[in-house]
Parts: sequence; structure tokens; C-alpha cells
Amino acid sequence: MSLRLIVISLICSGFIVACAKNDKDEDVEFIFESTDDDPVIYANIDFSNWKVTLPVDENNNGGPDEYQPSELINGGYRTNASILPYMYDDASDSSIEFYTVPGVSTTNSSYSRTELRELINPENARENWTLDEGGTMTGRLKVVDISEDNESNSRQYHNTIVMQIHGIISLDDMAIHSFSSNNGPPLIKMRWIDGYIYAYKKSLVDENTSGDDLLINSSDVWVDASTNMGYVGFEEFEFRITASTGKLELQLNDETPLVYQDISMNKWPFENYFKAGNYLGSTADGAFSKVKYYELQVTH
Repeated sequence: MSLRLIVISLICSGFIVACAKNDKDEDVEFIFESTDDDPVIYANIDFSNWKVTLPVDENNNGGPDEYQPSELINGGYRTNASILPYMYDDASDSSIEFYTVPGVSTTNSSYSRTELRELINPENARENWTLDEGGTMTGRLKVVDISEDNESNSRQYHNTIVMQIHGIISLDDMAIHSFSSNNGPPLIKMRWIDGYIYAYKKSLVDENTSGDDLLINSSDVWVDASTNMGYVGFEEFEFRITASTGKLELQLNDETPLVYQDISMNKWPFENYFKAGNYLGSTADGAFSKVKYYELQVTH
């Protein structure tokens, strides 16, 4: 017996994916149809420990809208009209596409995103993991489309971050130092630039820095060092990030891993969480990016 379709009609308001380049509002239909002999196969992503951040503020709370794991699991995102313009299935290739345009950004950034944030405890975002505890994130993905960079003389396209390990000040250090913010720097950012995958890894400006000074989230203390890991263009690729005590290992496809094992890694004072998706590095009018994920797994 055939499984007939699921049709979701949405009003396009400028950011709807299928209407991203259309200036006038119109009805959009997302149609998924399958039979028992040819079932839809969705991307291999378990949302039990992920929340998603979107580039809009529909609830008018002054920050980007977020949806928790309980709202995403069991296909929950597929029936949420607020999520669907930015994170949606493509049944033709069993992927989930993340779509982003300049919009509402987080407190500590100027850029918008449609991005997953790891929650090892879905009930408490302040519980995270240390390098001693370690973790591995593996993804199979590709950049589908991205706007041209008309502001730069050196780049053809705008850029986007597709994976991160982000630092966060632990609950213990928050209490000890009476910090008002727990924001830490990203330990590693994987950025797509004109088809190349670049690793941006935080390193100490002064390797003699120690003690409480290590917790200062400033470019005076922590600075990015970038490495070009290779060309992927708009093709599918696999990427793995493995973090452990004093060590960070990055692998693109079957290439030789890039390994960081240095003083900065040994002194990294923050707890961490993984991020994955589409973090557009532009605020230009008309900028956009689309990133597909086919698989995404995390282990600790």
C-alpha cells in the first residue's frame, strides 16, 4: 500500500529556501512522497543531543531563535513551520540542508547561522566536556551553494564555518571568579573558503601565559592560526575532529591527519562543545549559504 504524501504549505517571507531569490511573497509546498517499496531515507543524524540556532528572532526576545532536542527528534523539525525555511530534508539524496542568510546573531558575534550546538545534557547547556574527557565528531557533508563575495578583491565567494569545537567557562570557574559570562573562544573552526577547507585553531599569543589569565577570552591572549587542509569545492567530503588531553586531530577524507599537540593545547582551560552546520561569514546584502549534511555523529 502506498504511503501518500506529506504536504506542508508555508508562506515565504524572503528567507524561505525555495524563495530565497524571489522578492515577492508566495505559497511554497514541501512535498515528500514515497511507497512501501521505495521508502524515504533521511540523513543519519540523531538530534537527541543537538539544539539548532536560526538566523531569525520570531519570538522577539532579542536573540536568534533556538529549538531544543525535544523539538527536533523523531522528525519534529519536519512539522515546524519556523524551522523548515532554514533546516529541511532533501529526500532526493538523504541529506539535511542548512540554509543561512544575514539576520539575527548571537551576543558575541556579528554573523548569523543555522547551526547545531551539542548538548551532552539536553536539560542543561552549562554541562560540557573537557579535553581530558575528550570527544570525536564525524560528518559527511558538502557546501551546496554560497553567494559571491563582491566586497573582496581576493575571494570569489563568501565563506562559512561548517564545524567547530567551542570553548566555554566551566561552572566551577564561573563560581570561583564570579564571571558574568561563560563565553569562551572556539578551539577549532573548520571554514570553507573558495572551495578549500581551512582549520582555524586557537593558540596562545604568549605561551608563558598561565593561571587565571588563560580564561581571558581576548585576541590579546588567544589568536587563530590557520591551515589549508585541501580542496573540496562543492563536492561531498568527510571530516573528523578528535579531541583528547593536549591533542587535537583533524582529518579530511583519507588525507593524512593534521595534528595539534602543543603548549596551547596543554594549557587550554575551557570546557567544550561541538557545533556543526552553516555559520555564514558575511553580513552583505544578498549573502546566503547552503550546506548539506548526510551523516553526523559524536562520541565521548
